[in-house]
Order: sequence, then C-alpha cells, then structure tokens
Amino acid sequence: MEITFDGGKVVSAYSHGHVIRTDQPLDNGGGNTAPAPFDLFLASIGTCAGIYVKSFCDNRKIPTDNIRIIQTTEFDNETGLPVDITIDIKLPPDFPEKYKDSVINVAELCKVKKSIMHPPVFKVKSSKI
Repeated sequence: MEITFDGGKVVSAYSHGHVIRTDQPLDNGGGNTAPAPFDLFLASIGTCAGIYVKSFCDNRKIPTDNIRIIQTTEFDNETGLPVDITIDIKLPPDFPEKYKDSVINVAELCKVKKSIMHPPVFKVKSSKI
C-alpha cells in the first residue's frame, strides 16, 4: 500500500488498484471532501461484519434487502478513543428464527474485529526514496 499527499489535508492510499481518499473535516482544516481516516477505521468494522452477514445470508438464499447494521461507538472523554463499539444487526420480522444466533456468530468472525482484539506490532520508520 502506498500513501500519498494530494493537497490540503487530503491523504490517499493506493491498494490493489483502488484509491482510498481521506480528508479532514472543515473544523480540522480540511475540505471535508472524503471521510477522515478514523471514520474509515470505524466503517471498516461495520462493513467487515456486514460482508460476513451478507455472505452467510447469500449462502442460504436469505434476502438481505431489509437487514441493517447499526454501529454505535462510545468514546472516552479524556482520550477520545473508543471504549465500546456495538454492532446491532437489525433483522426483518421474516428472518428465519433458526439463523438469528448464527448471524451474530458470523459477524463475530470479522477479520477487522479480530485484528483489533489481537493487535499487530506497529513499526514506524523513515527511509530515503
């Protein structure tokens, strides 16, 4: 993954043929033209759980049109870091009862969540081009 600086507070990541742009909100000196990096981090948790739920349902031919995932985050007032993230899978009334626990279990398999629960070692260095 390569990260570039694209003017103002825009920072982009190039990954597997995709460009992932980030920006800062107006009140933080950015142009608010893209999500902030931390917003993408939080979104990666919910969308990761979502793809596991989607795959589970697709494999069983269960429609996902009316399934919603609501993610809420509580933050520590002093550090501003998240202390509680809740993923609430909203299932329609006609969702098969026998799969309700299973859909929670598959959301728990999310690789992003697992990475947070077992964090990697981070190394930050600099080198000349």
